[in-house]
Amino acid sequence: MTIIRPAQITKVLPDSIAAEIGFEPGDAIVSINGTHPRDLIDYQFLCADEVLELEVLDVAGKTHCFEIEKDYDEDLGLEFETALFDGLIQCNNRCPFCFIDQQPPGKRSSLYLKDDDYRLSFLYGSYLTLTNLTEREWQRIEKMRLSPLYVSVHTTEPEVRMKLLKNPRAGQILQQIKWFQKRRLQIHAQVVVCPGINDGIHLEQTLRDLASFHTGEVPAVASVAVVPVGLTRFRPQQDELIPVTREKAQEVISQVRLLQQELDQKKQNCVWLADEWFLITGEDLPCESEYEDYPQIDNGVGSIRLFLKQFTEAADKLLPPKVQQRKLTWVVGNAVEQAFQPILKRLNSVEGLEITMRALSSDYWGQSISVTGLLTGHDLLLKLQRQDLGDGILLPNVMLKHGELIFLDDISIEDVACKLDTKIFPVAGVEEFIQTCIQPLNRLLA
Repeated sequence: MTIIRPAQITKVLPDSIAAEIGFEPGDAIVSINGTHPRDLIDYQFLCADEVLELEVLDVAGKTHCFEIEKDYDEDLGLEFETALFDGLIQCNNRCPFCFIDQQPPGKRSSLYLKDDDYRLSFLYGSYLTLTNLTEREWQRIEKMRLSPLYVSVHTTEPEVRMKLLKNPRAGQILQQIKWFQKRRLQIHAQVVVCPGINDGIHLEQTLRDLASFHTGEVPAVASVAVVPVGLTRFRPQQDELIPVTREKAQEVISQVRLLQQELDQKKQNCVWLADEWFLITGEDLPCESEYEDYPQIDNGVGSIRLFLKQFTEAADKLLPPKVQQRKLTWVVGNAVEQAFQPILKRLNSVEGLEITMRALSSDYWGQSISVTGLLTGHDLLLKLQRQDLGDGILLPNVMLKHGELIFLDDISIEDVACKLDTKIFPVAGVEEFIQTCIQPLNRLLA
């Protein structure tokens, strides 16, 4: 039996209904109108009503009951410790390329939890395989219209998918997509290409199958991202996986682009290549118009092109002709070194501003070509020791664990800054990146 824990409150937004009532961090919601919310989805659904009866457990363990009258859909102003109050639905697949299995042993236990939870997919766009859903969860997806979901398809051929996921239920993927289609619900699909397993004719079949669902007013398959498999030096031995070479990347780009042209003519194209394919080959990224509305931006499809566009727009608005003299080191993965040269040139055109880019590979993961999000504290300490880092390091926060000042290898920003004897400035998004470059030096170093 699933245990539903009270929803632990971590933040009460100022000037909100919850603040007015007197909620505090550490309080927990037990029930709303007599229902114990399983997760953030239940909470949002239940709180949409105009009259709420809340059972709340305070920090001291005392129960309180509140009746609230509010506008329909008006938010209470609460944030929670987790989006899931009844625990994570974990994955029982054994995909050889799973990033969880490609981490070193000895880290904190939460790093080894395999998420295959449709609720996180709906709320945050994380990917699931659909192999771990009970009938009850399928019914809930239908009843609550939880769409779109983000699905790791990898291949539509039953035998190949069962081999890849090491799960006999993995072969049902086409029937499951038909289930979405019948109910006018949608998925965004991803295909992680593993050379020798689901590439070549298998990739062709998979993309054609998925594109066949991209029809009608509400296409069951809204988009497909084609992504190269990522491997680390910690991966299990005899995992059957082969790294993506430059030649293989060129082959996949050519294969997918031919298919895209064909599907474009049929008004059925929903297939996109992740930026990483072009970084591996050194080819130019597709132009902005090819990405349409960036449906798979979090999967690395168009993220670099969008960043370049956003930087140009923000730079036109924010960059002054001159700033107080300062020198900063911008750390990125070496995969984006060439793509980000226009940004570097524009920043260094500002009088008084000197930005040095340090494009690093990841020794920690054993990768010669690395995206920025996989750089670790270990990599910075190894590559930046005894370097002239100027007034500090500009650090894209994609290197950090969500909501924490900790790298993926569990080293803190504070430790790295101390050992490198420098300041580290985490930056999120284009505007914060630019503002950190140009704000007064005394405020930056405070």
